[in-house]
Amino acid sequence: MAIAPTFEKYLAAKHAAYDVVAHEPTKSSMRSAEACRVSGDRVAKAVVLRDEYGYVLAILPASHHIRLQDLRMQLGLDVDLATEHEIEELFQDCVLGAIPPVGECYGLDTVVDDSIEEQPEVYLEGGDHATLVHMSHAQFASLTATARHGSFSVHA
Repeated sequence: MAIAPTFEKYLAAKHAAYDVVAHEPTKSSMRSAEACRVSGDRVAKAVVLRDEYGYVLAILPASHHIRLQDLRMQLGLDVDLATEHEIEELFQDCVLGAIPPVGECYGLDTVVDDSIEEQPEVYLEGGDHATLVHMSHAQFASLTATARHGSFSVHA
């Protein structure tokens, strides 16, 4: 599959500089990091959340677990995890569990965990379980410039 078409068009429209890193198929962002021999701290994963108005995409390192209570308190969001069915409906051109962590291209509000800001480069799920998109932190920051930020994860 490679990069999801919606994500690929978004990257082109933003004139994003990136590399595609193919790897053996995996079942999680952390396993993708291991397959590519990169730190899980540098792989941004997306967690789809539901609130009373719709959906929010939380972005955090693959090596971290989301702390919903922290997110609720810091950002004033009353969120819960979206169901697999909801995720499939929102990301029809992606494989479940390989959502690109850029909410804007799917029309979703986004919140970025502060811990990803410490990384000089970022790897993103591309929409399948065998592709990562690699870019500089500056490029990733420009793609998430409109996102809210907070500290809502803990290292696993």
